[in-house]
Amino acid sequence: MVEQIRARLAAAFAPSELEVVDEGHKHIGHAGEGKGHYHVRIVSPAFAGVLPIKRHRMVYAALDGLMSHDIHALSIDAK
Repeated sequence: MVEQIRARLAAAFAPSELEVVDEGHKHIGHAGEGKGHYHVRIVSPAFAGVLPIKRHRMVYAALDGLMSHDIHALSIDAK
């Protein structure tokens, strides 16, 4: 799943920095078990001048499909 997330974000934003971390081990026993918990840190010129909430929406859009089926929680640091 980490590689799918990475591939979609790389294709959508051509980032200068991209880190995707599986944080599922921190959420064992929590709601949404069976789906993943991830942290994304991404730096891209595509986010220049864009408000943080819009950056998050852009990331969610790039991960469309994964958000409803494979990802339970996503922490985003988009710059």
